[in-house]
Amino acid sequence: MSAESTTVSGLAGRYATALFELALEARSLDAIAAELDQLAKLIQDSADLGKLVSSPLFGRDQQLKAVTAVLQAAGASDMLRRFVGVVAYNRRLFILPRIIRDFRTLLAAHRGEVVARVTAASALSDQQIAALKASLKDALKRDVGLDIWIDPALIGGLTVKVGSRLVDASVRSKLQSLKVAMKGVA
Repeated sequence: MSAESTTVSGLAGRYATALFELALEARSLDAIAAELDQLAKLIQDSADLGKLVSSPLFGRDQQLKAVTAVLQAAGASDMLRRFVGVVAYNRRLFILPRIIRDFRTLLAAHRGEVVARVTAASALSDQQIAALKASLKDALKRDVGLDIWIDPALIGGLTVKVGSRLVDASVRSKLQSLKVAMKGVA
């Protein structure tokens, strides 16, 4: 399957497609996907790494050295280290989270899955993830891959976005609805 038949676009989509094609050719899609998941978790969990990736204040050489050291310490494959090195060298490290997301989309399409972007107020347990996957599979009648993000601003609950459909079961949205309803009463 060619990566071009899926719906990724823009600069991040082009980088993700390039990495996907490289991994497909090397027959290492699952390994690269696992490494990208680990990298995404590192970026999300480490404020310093998050700043390094997103801040334009760091120079090319600083970003390249730092991200290479992080990937080396994480035991990343040569393919991923070189790919992220190219991204850093081209001063595109700020789109790395979107590249990872688009790679997941390409991989899910390759596997015949649909990707659901789940944003939760706090980390989900393995049991909750399995239950969510099962529920989405029943509702969509297709295998589902989850792209999970944590956003404490939701206060509680979660949002699930599949394609253009969004299910918002967060406490934040319920409080906003209540606030709007209360304004109408006064």
